[in-house]
Amino acid sequence: MYLKIHEVDGKKVVAVCDRALLGRSFEDGEISVEITERFYKGEIASRSEVISVLQDAENVNLFGDMAVGCAIESGLIDEEGIIRIAGIPHAQIFVI
Repeated sequence: MYLKIHEVDGKKVVAVCDRALLGRSFEDGEISVEITERFYKGEIASRSEVISVLQDAENVNLFGDMAVGCAIESGLIDEEGIIRIAGIPHAQIFVI
């Protein structure tokens, strides 16, 4: 998976996507999404590394089976918190 941490106004925004999705675009009805290198391409990370980083994140954006699976495994979301865009699992988590 690719893991990239952005700092925005002093808050950590974590972007994680499955490696095979980087650079691809998906459309589903009126929704159009591009998994850009600018936002998602950071370090290649293992499942345990991603789960560790998710524990301290204020905002998280996840695309793909493995990436979303990490959030489920860590208890941050459940199946109801996932949407699918062109069949690809996606989740956003915001900690207030």
